[in-house]
Amino acid sequence: MFPTTRLRRLRRTDALRSLVRETSVTASDLILPLFVEEGIDTPVPIAEMPGVSRIPEARLAREIEAIARDGVRAVMLFGISHHKDGTGRDTFDPHGLLARMTRIAKDAAPELVVMTDNCFCEYTDHGHCGVLGGEAGHAPGEAQVLNDATLENLARQVVVAADAGADVIAPSGMMDGQIGVVRRALDGAGHDGVPVMAYSTKFASAFYGPFRSASGCDLRGDRKTYQMDPMNAREALRESQEDEAEGADMLMVKPGLAYLDVLAGIRARTLLPLAVYQVSGEYAMIKFAAQAGALDEQRAVRETLGAFKRAGADLILSYFARDVVREGF
Repeated sequence: MFPTTRLRRLRRTDALRSLVRETSVTASDLILPLFVEEGIDTPVPIAEMPGVSRIPEARLAREIEAIARDGVRAVMLFGISHHKDGTGRDTFDPHGLLARMTRIAKDAAPELVVMTDNCFCEYTDHGHCGVLGGEAGHAPGEAQVLNDATLENLARQVVVAADAGADVIAPSGMMDGQIGVVRRALDGAGHDGVPVMAYSTKFASAFYGPFRSASGCDLRGDRKTYQMDPMNAREALRESQEDEAEGADMLMVKPGLAYLDVLAGIRARTLLPLAVYQVSGEYAMIKFAAQAGALDEQRAVRETLGAFKRAGADLILSYFARDVVREGF
């Protein structure tokens, strides 16, 4: 009358639970995004992202050294520019912020994997991810980002980043054909050994809200004409397959929690390393809920990171990465 199969046997003690645990998250799985601002002397706390600050360029070397000492293995750099214009010209200036912060980070901790977010939104005065123009076929009022003109500038930007020492190039603008253009530009500049992490499946998500404040991006309009419709899963597969065909070395899904089905679907169709980005809104939800006493922060972080791994992610970009590595939760 009683069960002979008792699954609870392996849950009886913490030692047993650890022994049979199927999924784990280690320091090698995590990438820490960093916001680096030029022209400031002290860190600027980001109100929408408790615990995260903009790092002054002048203090970046010390911060990178400390991050590396804590055991973080990889960072993704985002620049907050004070030299914005209509095309993000500062990103393809060898002496611009993108190049400077990459050199600083790599020199400060050569063993750290330094990735650059390669886009234009933090460097343009309109906040879009490329060159604006009069491209036909858009509804009135929609952002008209010129795909091919943006690719020309992106090709210049990624070479500057690689010249500065970036270990991984990560184009995030969602322009058609960008991975192929980036790969050819890097190869042509002698950087054929530098891998490309494609933001291959990046949705026009509500969960990016705090990032705009963090990155100083004053966006006019929205990005719905180039980032993906959140309701489209089949198109997400097409985007990833196209980027793989163009030469991506790694793929990414962004955001994370609302797109676990997409993450799992891509995992089933590719052998490439697959990353997921736990974005600013996901971070903020956990932080503010924990501050309100609604949940246990460490347990919630552990569960969400585990969900990404179970769904097929090899790598996780998370603002919690340093805390997880340092405190072991």
